[in-house]
Amino acid sequence: ADQFCDAGIGNTEPACGSVSTSGSKILIKGGTIVNAHHQEVADVYIEDGVVASVHPNIRVGDDVRVIDATGKFVMPGGIDPHTHLDMKFMNNVTIDDYFSGQSAALAGGTTMHIDFVIPVNGSLSAGYESYVKKAKRSVMDYGFHMAVTKWDETVSREMEVMVKDKGINSFKFFMAYKGSLMINDEFLIEALKKCKSLGAVAMVHAENGDAVFEGQRRIFELGITAPIGHALSRPPELEGEATSRAIRLARFVNTPLYVVHVMSIDAMEEIAKARKSGQKVIGEPITSGLVLDDSGIWDPDFKTASKFVMSPPIRAAGHGKALQAALASGILQLVGTDHCTFNSTQKAMGIDDFRKIPNGVNGIEERMHLVWDAMVVSGKITATDFVRVTSTECAKIFNIFPRKGAIMVGSDADIIILNPNSTFKISSTSHHSRTDTNIYEGRKVKGKVEVTIAGGRVVWENEELKVVPGSGKYIEMPPFGYLFDGIDKADAEYLASLRA
Repeated sequence: ADQFCDAGIGNTEPACGSVSTSGSKILIKGGTIVNAHHQEVADVYIEDGVVASVHPNIRVGDDVRVIDATGKFVMPGGIDPHTHLDMKFMNNVTIDDYFSGQSAALAGGTTMHIDFVIPVNGSLSAGYESYVKKAKRSVMDYGFHMAVTKWDETVSREMEVMVKDKGINSFKFFMAYKGSLMINDEFLIEALKKCKSLGAVAMVHAENGDAVFEGQRRIFELGITAPIGHALSRPPELEGEATSRAIRLARFVNTPLYVVHVMSIDAMEEIAKARKSGQKVIGEPITSGLVLDDSGIWDPDFKTASKFVMSPPIRAAGHGKALQAALASGILQLVGTDHCTFNSTQKAMGIDDFRKIPNGVNGIEERMHLVWDAMVVSGKITATDFVRVTSTECAKIFNIFPRKGAIMVGSDADIIILNPNSTFKISSTSHHSRTDTNIYEGRKVKGKVEVTIAGGRVVWENEELKVVPGSGKYIEMPPFGYLFDGIDKADAEYLASLRA
């Protein structure tokens, strides 16, 4: 059951609350406006869904709604680069669809996400069409990454169509999930070459799938069937190995690489080494990896332990702190969630065998608050850094800045107001995801998103969602973003050295 304004598919008549249209005019007064490059005390005037003016003491007429943000931070809405809504996986479908997942996101200050399209029987175009249908009930803006799960001439041609006609500029390759999603090195090299020619970012899920398969067999044969078997079967070494291999292959092809959900010191150090040598590698930690450790998955209660099962697993204490330090120092660039929710009934499919527990945790609603609390409140990063790692850097990598990821004249009016002095507790009883568990259950957080504006409409205020299904827009992302700057020069140098 949807506990907020579910007005039905394609119906723009709100079922509850007064939902203002994007034509409305809003003035946000007196807040501290924070962009990734600068912060200042000023007003923001919004008209027709875009930022019309950013200036101290803006004067407006009576037809404008005024929101007082004195003493609060006014920031670009979050962009979550890594989500899985309405996704078929391990004989299940994630419990959050585009309506519930995006509603949860808005309540947590995220105003755009990029979701992974999974091919249908290997077909990218069939996958794309199925996700266009899934997104019909969207309540905020979204983009697509495309997963590639097999390789042949057809897939290669379809990748071109996705980039040139469908607004997709990134492709994800799974080095894990043997027998379903995994591709081998031969295919990965071909795919990296294709990404490079199209100006698309290659993304990898980096775990050694063959070794994980062996690890699962080994742990299961030892009689370990509980959720902890999942973590024991895929140790950090396997994440480090695959990360290193992907980085070296990307260097061999000379194309940018984006490593999703960096969960361990092992993987992070491979990224640090590559970046230090000048290679274009992006590392994406996720909320769970930054703020949790593996104590949850050791819980003797299956329902509790199974909710933490995800791949790569949440690591032992120490990894999270190291990932926070890497994020603070720029070794890792932006924070995702890998929001991929299954409820306790779905997770119970693996009650006798950890290999059958659907992988995935929540986070789309909690990310902004947890990063603020863990990183800004603790003094590890500044408010401007916060905007960079939760919004701006994502917009830049996927080539939609400054339309997204900034509060600048002409930018989309996706804006949040955060009260740094407010505290609250995270709980599955009050969250907006449809799942009945929360991996951050009971955690106290300082700093609260009090208002969310998406596309120029106030969608979250006074603890209340006012959303309209179908109001979210699909954001096309053009190829050849900043990561491709200079790639051709390096190629020319390499060719010249061979000729010499």
